Amino acid sequence: MTPLIQDALVWAPTGGMIAVGALALQYRKKAAEHCCRDGMSEAQAADTEQRVAARDEEAQHLAESRLPALVHALQHGTGDIYTAGGLLHPQLASTVTGRAYLSVLEQVSALTTQASEQAEGAARAAVQAVTRSVQALVHEQQTAITHLLATEYDERLLELVQPIDHTASQLARRLQILGVLTGMWPGRQREDAPLLETVRGGMSRIRDFHRVQVPNESAHYVAGRYVEPVVLAVAELLDNAARHSAPSTPVEVSFLEAHHGISIQIHDAGPGMRPEVREEAARRLSGQHPVRLTELRTPPSFGHLGIGALAAQYGFRAAVDEEHSVHGGVRAVLYLPRELLAAAPPAEGHEQACPEAVRSDTRGPARNALPA
Repeated sequence: MTPLIQDALVWAPTGGMIAVGALALQYRKKAAEHCCRDGMSEAQAADTEQRVAARDEEAQHLAESRLPALVHALQHGTGDIYTAGGLLHPQLASTVTGRAYLSVLEQVSALTTQASEQAEGAARAAVQAVTRSVQALVHEQQTAITHLLATEYDERLLELVQPIDHTASQLARRLQILGVLTGMWPGRQREDAPLLETVRGGMSRIRDFHRVQVPNESAHYVAGRYVEPVVLAVAELLDNAARHSAPSTPVEVSFLEAHHGISIQIHDAGPGMRPEVREEAARRLSGQHPVRLTELRTPPSFGHLGIGALAAQYGFRAAVDEEHSVHGGVRAVLYLPRELLAAAPPAEGHEQACPEAVRSDTRGPARNALPA
């Protein structure tokens, strides 16, 4: 037992609480004497004590502030180890303690990122597998319906089967958008198609197709590689416009030709969008932010995310605004640069240039153009 501890034990039972102050003074005096005997001044001892306290405070700050802030930043994509909070005592940055704490943060960041990537990869693989299997079933269903409608010429049967066929087209569209978000190809390659028929193809894949009003004519053609992506994007924008406006109101489509391309404008008569919703829609439609399935909200919303992914991949742009809505609702615009358009075929070759998939037939809007 050291002399300092012996002194403390002697003083405590003798003087009780009255001698606490004197004991502290005596302890401090004895400590100073020991420091002097060990070659350390009282000032140096105080400095050492402060440094030890600073390290203790830094350890607590790491556990209670920096690590939670880092994990939150990584989970929400708002920062990294350099933006999630610094040292409580900056003078420790170049010390062994500071470097060790930075190493801890780097390891946590690496492990968290790795776990997130593994979870995202597993989620994408699972969604792709389910999407492909359900797409195959929907394709079988549509093939069977097509065969039935081609072999049976009964008006009553047509009336009963057509809603089923139309629902299958909507399901196929939803699966395509979900597949796009996981990196899947959006659909089969098509030949160049008239812009008007491309828009009608999107119209045919939504529930309220009867509310959509499209122009009577357009001389523009969409290049084959971009037909299916444009159809999907138009369908999602039309569906949003129809679902967010009264069933008794129209959804109007118009074309605006510009110097560098053409815009497909979609006007609804809905209540509009709150500023924060419009801001989030712009972010999603931009396609500039990678889509992570593990970070989707509950319930998830795929439409604008899918359009943004298609826009980023194929070079068109999508936007929404209220200022230019003709009905006080929302105007959605899909802008197609000229690089996505094709030259109109010669008049005598129109029948070959208009593939069978984009020709209208007599079985109603669900079969009018570009079926899934």
